[in-house]
Amino acid sequence: MKRILLPAGGAVLATGLLAAGLAGTAQADTTVSTDPLAATAAKAAETLEFWSKSDYAALKGAVAFNPDALEVSKISSGGGYSADTKPGQAEPIGGEKKSVSKVQNVNNPKTTGKVFFEGRDGKLYWCSGTSIQSQYRNLVATAGHCAYDIAANDEVVSRWVFVPGYYQGKAPFGIYVGKQAFTHYDFDVYEDFDRDYAFVTVYDGIGGTINKPKQVDWATYKAYQGEKGVKDVTVTEDEYKKGKLDPKTTDYYDVDPGKADEATGPDFPGAVVDRFEVSKGIYDAAGVGQGNGKKFGEPVVENVTASDAEAYAKKQRPSWRPGQPFPTPTRDYPATVGKDARGNWTITHYYVQKWYKQGSVARYVRLEPFIVGNEVKSIGRLGDVVGGQGFAYNQPTGKDVRVFGYPYGPHLDGNKPFTGVTPKWCYGKTDKNVIRIPSKKVEEQMSLKCAVTAGYDGAPWLYKYSNAKRLGYVNGVTSLIADTDNNKRYDRITSPYFDGETNTVYKAAAASWSGKLIP
Repeated sequence: MKRILLPAGGAVLATGLLAAGLAGTAQADTTVSTDPLAATAAKAAETLEFWSKSDYAALKGAVAFNPDALEVSKISSGGGYSADTKPGQAEPIGGEKKSVSKVQNVNNPKTTGKVFFEGRDGKLYWCSGTSIQSQYRNLVATAGHCAYDIAANDEVVSRWVFVPGYYQGKAPFGIYVGKQAFTHYDFDVYEDFDRDYAFVTVYDGIGGTINKPKQVDWATYKAYQGEKGVKDVTVTEDEYKKGKLDPKTTDYYDVDPGKADEATGPDFPGAVVDRFEVSKGIYDAAGVGQGNGKKFGEPVVENVTASDAEAYAKKQRPSWRPGQPFPTPTRDYPATVGKDARGNWTITHYYVQKWYKQGSVARYVRLEPFIVGNEVKSIGRLGDVVGGQGFAYNQPTGKDVRVFGYPYGPHLDGNKPFTGVTPKWCYGKTDKNVIRIPSKKVEEQMSLKCAVTAGYDGAPWLYKYSNAKRLGYVNGVTSLIADTDNNKRYDRITSPYFDGETNTVYKAAAASWSGKLIP
């Protein structure tokens, strides 16, 4: 296997090396590089809240990592691979107890999921990844460029999490915050894509809801120091009168005086609040807290059909036609028409507060005070929850592998066949000879025919995969996607060849403890 040599008086590893003496690991000073992602529980908790709040809005807003530098077209074939040590492997853990069918329907492994992170450009991205066997059952395998930002001098990315079994904004097996990233020194320092792999330790998984509204009584509401609010619900006059006569509920009912009454501030005795729809510009300029013109909650996003969106746009500007830029919101129709990251039509409404002085009866309301809190719990170690794939190195090429990942981006011709919602698999024999891509310092990568797109980065290449157990051995991770016949369609994926030095990096990560966020 090739090595990139340090110059005379060589560079010192600034990221800090693991202590020598890990059981079974003979590591050199220029093999293992490690950097913290969320080194403290406080940083991990901030990361968890960022991705979880507002019903996982950040997860839904992330896009497939697709830097132009990772799309290649010029590759060439070389000779065969030369193993640097004897072949070896670590056994998988978990898996299905028995097969439910003898038919060859490919079962997606529970270990596969999405890696989410914030790039140094401030944007939210995702790659593919998998849970992999380790001493503390706390390890994820993915591409090196899905943990280190190659556009920012190879600094680690921010807010790194792994969501196994991710589906449509849901985290069925919890969210796992990355603690520490391990990669080969040559990738960290030299951007050598022959070493484009990373093993990331994660804290125990967290399930539940962040920032969940909970209805409470007035005493609890008044004593609560965090985020809170009051929701008003229209009721009949009979319910209003009955509620005002009951000493236990009299404070829960009030009268909304209607539009004709005088607006006032929230401190006025008996004042009630309603919402008033405004344009995005007015909402963005509004402050927070209680008061006329202050923000009334988060924007409300409606998922609508194309015809509904077009009908609303024509109300804003009757001359508008599909294909034209969306019209500017008006006073009567202030909502914003658009599309979300997945191409779905949306109408977004923005509201500010409108406080009223008690006046003539226009509407009877029941006031429902609520607080916003967290209902989260530890769901255990990653490997205990979804299992962990095995690990194999110095294996022969030209053997069958299955690759599972989440493709999403377009082909070079603009065609976009994948949604990124569910994992897709590729199957075949890896090429026996190495491939070379000079632009990425690639001299000895493996390759596989597989017509996927961006988002498949980091997808595990599983050797000896058992469809019954949904387990195999990670023997590579997707590094680059290529168009080898110049037809503007990607047709091949590549992976570093896992050798003895890969095993050194893996064993260092696999022996590292991470811990719990919730005792």
